[in-house]
Amino acid sequence: MFKVSRNNCQGPLGLPNSARIHPLDNGHKTEVLNFLAAHPLRTFIMTSCINDNGLVSSFNRGTFYGFRADHGRLEGVALIGDITLFDAENDCALAAFARLTRACPTADVVLGRAERVDRFLSYYTQASVKPRLVCYELLLRNRSTANVETVASLRPATFNELELVVPMHAQMAFEEKGVNPLEVDPVGFRQRCAHRIQQGRVWVAIEDGRLKFKANVVSETPEVTYLEGVYVSPDHRGNGYGRRCLTQLTNHLLERTDSVCLLVNQKNTAAQACYRKARYQFHEYYDTLYLQQQQPPADSGLEP
Repeated sequence: MFKVSRNNCQGPLGLPNSARIHPLDNGHKTEVLNFLAAHPLRTFIMTSCINDNGLVSSFNRGTFYGFRADHGRLEGVALIGDITLFDAENDCALAAFARLTRACPTADVVLGRAERVDRFLSYYTQASVKPRLVCYELLLRNRSTANVETVASLRPATFNELELVVPMHAQMAFEEKGVNPLEVDPVGFRQRCAHRIQQGRVWVAIEDGRLKFKANVVSETPEVTYLEGVYVSPDHRGNGYGRRCLTQLTNHLLERTDSVCLLVNQKNTAAQACYRKARYQFHEYYDTLYLQQQQPPADSGLEP
């Protein structure tokens, strides 16, 4: 629970002392990971970014910031950029992160637990700057393996399959948020897709040269692995194929993590039904804010 009311957060950044917020670098890595480890089920994406790339990397697509108490202890950590993620112990930290996001020209998406994003939004909109779209989502989690008829073609994608993955991933991004990343940032989008494939985190089932199933492993920690971009070709929907692929992939991932999570839009009942058949259960509500762009955006999903 937050410990400071926003009425106590005054000043240039909505803070008693603007020096309490600062960019983080790799010298802070141990301290930051220890802070995030206190709540692994709400910080797994940031933790995975740091483990993969460090605190300072173009692959993070933003800047990590810390917010400190008067005596120097971390009270909040945020990644602010194309994708904004945060974990804050009090309203002063949350106000600082919201104002920095509002000032960031590339800020496109804010993602987090619904109750935290609602409070973030109350600070973000103080200057009548509002998001262009709010998506209400369910975080589903699976912690148990299941017997399933295997799909022989399911495997990590290879670099040679980039041109199968890129257009489908772009189409899913467009359907979700109304922006086609191949139109606004084609080079960067392809580079990020290629990087994810090189990491071994894009899983596909390809039959007769056609993409039948796709899922991206966006982040991995010992506690949580997070999936996005789950796709099933139209000719295989409704016949159990997607459930089999997802269950098979989940079984594999659970060999090295305690749980596997994914987000699904509250309105997407068909996807929810598929995920529940694959033993995914509701964990909590999440919100995704799509912000007004100050300049043409890059693709703004968490992936690739």
